[in-house]
Amino acid sequence: MDILLVEDEPQLAGQVCRAMARAGHAVQTAGDGPGALAAVTGKRFDLVVLDVNLPGFDGFEVLGRIRQAGLPLRVLMLTARSEVGDRVAGLKAGADDYLTKPFAMEELLARVDVLGRRHGSAQEVPEAVLRVGPISMDVAKRRVTRGDERVELSPREFEVLTVFMREPGRTFSRDEICERIWEREHEYDTRTVEIFIMRLRKKLDRPGAESVIGTVRGVGYVMQPPR
Repeated sequence: MDILLVEDEPQLAGQVCRAMARAGHAVQTAGDGPGALAAVTGKRFDLVVLDVNLPGFDGFEVLGRIRQAGLPLRVLMLTARSEVGDRVAGLKAGADDYLTKPFAMEELLARVDVLGRRHGSAQEVPEAVLRVGPISMDVAKRRVTRGDERVELSPREFEVLTVFMREPGRTFSRDEICERIWEREHEYDTRTVEIFIMRLRKKLDRPGAESVIGTVRGVGYVMQPPR
């Protein structure tokens, strides 16, 4: 994969770059917020590994501008272990995954590998278009519409929605959603799934209408055509 590493600690950046290169990835680095934005607007990357604390402006600002620009980039945020709020804020802002510092290099490479596999597998799905009520999903083009209106989703939002679109009417627990998306044992609290559901509802639902993704109390979530 082509990866942009945004990290202002030169020693850590060097260690990560060497590990990713050994794993077969092409890595470009940026050391601050403005440099990160210049990089993503000048070249298409498969993944951005983005530290929260950056000079210029922080990782949240970089992430927000990436999502506002509609760039189809996967974003893995690096957060301080003590700052739980950063992890929640990053997910709410559109991050696809997060990893807390300090981290084991093997864990970082595993997260990168999972994000890369999910990106590739979505292109190989045989179904051309999935539909649930007014929601349509072109799997190959990674395009979602509600009626005639295009709905812009982050890569991870797209994957979560795909789980529901494949089996409308089925209730999924939070644990099963995590297993389907991250494909590994995870350390996430339940808010991780809740945040992605919240993000999807914000983009798919209409004021005054029943939510496209309903909550089954004590069980999980289900997608049904709006009535």
